[in-house]
Amino acid sequence: MSGLRIKTHRRGKRLTLCVNGKSVTAYAGETVFAVLLAEGIRALRHPFGGSTKTASGGFCGMGVCQECRVTIDGMPDRRACMTEVREGMEVVTDGR
Repeated sequence: MSGLRIKTHRRGKRLTLCVNGKSVTAYAGETVFAVLLAEGIRALRHPFGGSTKTASGGFCGMGVCQECRVTIDGMPDRRACMTEVREGMEVVTDGR
């Protein structure tokens, strides 16, 4: 679903990262959150003690709300909107 990117926008170097076990394309300078949105991934985590039927996604996109927390390279609670992608990065969302 990477068709959500604006085709005429100039991008940085093409990168590959792994999201929930799937190889996805990203571009240097993008945040993890931008890549997740471009891939159609909206549910990022389940609320603490909440139902697995309700999941949270990003809200503010600028590091204030902390709703976009994901696991990056085995480190939990990383803010996807504040983390720039890099080659080979592994991202796991809890909202699968």
